[in-house]
Parts: sequence; C-alpha cells; structure tokens
Amino acid sequence: MHPLTKNEAGAIVRAARIRAGLTWAELATELDAAPVWTTAALLGQHPLSTKQARRAAELLELDENVVTALQDQPYRGSDPATAADPTIYRFHEAISVYGPALKELIHEEFGDGIMSAINFSIDVARRPDPDGDRVVVTFDGKFLDYRW
Repeated sequence: MHPLTKNEAGAIVRAARIRAGLTWAELATELDAAPVWTTAALLGQHPLSTKQARRAAELLELDENVVTALQDQPYRGSDPATAADPTIYRFHEAISVYGPALKELIHEEFGDGIMSAINFSIDVARRPDPDGDRVVVTFDGKFLDYRW
C-alpha cells in the first residue's frame, strides 16, 4: 500500500466527486461541516475526522489509501504553481491592491493585531446583479491583539 500525499488524495477526490455527481455543498452536508472548509479539507488543506473520512469514502467510493490521507495532518498552503490559476491569482491581486488598506482599517478599528486564519470561517455566496452576478466572499476571523 503506497501512502498517498494530501495532494494526490485531493486529485482522486475531485475526480470521484464528478463521477458521483455530487456537489461540494452536498458533500459538506453529508460530512456535517461548512462548504468552504469541507472543500478545502477534501482537497488536502485540513484533516478530516475518521468519521468524516469514512463517510466521504462511502459517498465517493474511495479506497483506504485515500481515507488515510484525508485524515493526515496537512502542510498548509498551496503549491506556487497554483497561484497562476486565474481565479486564485485574482485573490492574490485583490490582496496586493487592497491588503495595505485592509491592514490600516483593521488597525484603526481594532488596534494593533491581526485577523486569525485559524479561528476563522469563510463563505462564498452569489448575489444577483443586473450587470452580472456577483461573487461574495466573506472572511470571518477572530481579532488577535499583539500582547507583551
């Protein structure tokens, strides 16, 4: 049995999800977790519980190698090649342009500190607009103040 990496398992999950005809949102419901977290976990950015990994395996007809990999602790972050994807690049672009302003506004509102990406949730929604539907991404992170 060759141990799979989280990325290898994620690629298997992506293909299995399409074969099974399931959406990421349906998988999230089945795993009793938020859609963005579930999608990230199934792609290798978070460990699934044993119960979640086994349920994913049932739904997607995954073998034990994938079940094991889904439970492994990940090395978080993405492959630098991923940053070239147009959708992901737009997030880098938005943070490049608006990051300094967001930092200033966070410091003005909360003081010296940061937004946690650990005590954190994220959501993606669609908002109809006459000029074309809008993508609404909400980051919701706990404020962590710098302390001495």
